[in-house]
Amino acid sequence: MTMILPHVKSVATTTLPTRYGNFTMHIYNDEADKEQVALTVGAPSSAVPLVRLHSECLTGDVFHSQRCDCGEQLEMSLARLHEEGCGVLLYLRQEGRGIGLTNKIRAYALQDQGLDTLDANHALGLPADAREYGVAAAMLHDLGVTAVRLLTNNPEKIEALEAYGIRIAERVAVQVAPNRFNRLYLRTKHERMGHL
Repeated sequence: MTMILPHVKSVATTTLPTRYGNFTMHIYNDEADKEQVALTVGAPSSAVPLVRLHSECLTGDVFHSQRCDCGEQLEMSLARLHEEGCGVLLYLRQEGRGIGLTNKIRAYALQDQGLDTLDANHALGLPADAREYGVAAAMLHDLGVTAVRLLTNNPEKIEALEAYGIRIAERVAVQVAPNRFNRLYLRTKHERMGHL
């Protein structure tokens, strides 16, 4: 049974030149009145495009923190989409795996005391991962995309998109080399959270 898509509304579109090449930037408003972003290259509705669902990570994406692999995954994804010449990157407003920036920083402080990312969230009374992908599926449907080659290591993203009627034609891995600051984080995602 396919889940009902949440409502999204396309509110603005423009070209966005980046160091990876030119994209078209689409802004959507979701039911919570959050602004969500889709970057497209080529004509994704006419193919089975490469697609990346990327959750906002201020520390990794903007400040290039080495505590996670988010910024590197974002950069690799943008480069890969442009190399392919056809694809979509959805930049989803769900900071800290959905717990928000303040709680993410509180969890970081607990990680500084020896907890891993999962135990830190639980110590704060929060779920390991509170993200939701209905908005992502709704944006893809609005863009005319119903089948994707998904750029991810997270099986929950695959299951979520399929539940909303998006066919996953292929999973494409996102490989980032660990560093001394994120080695435990990456191991925890793999061993305790089931990331591929």
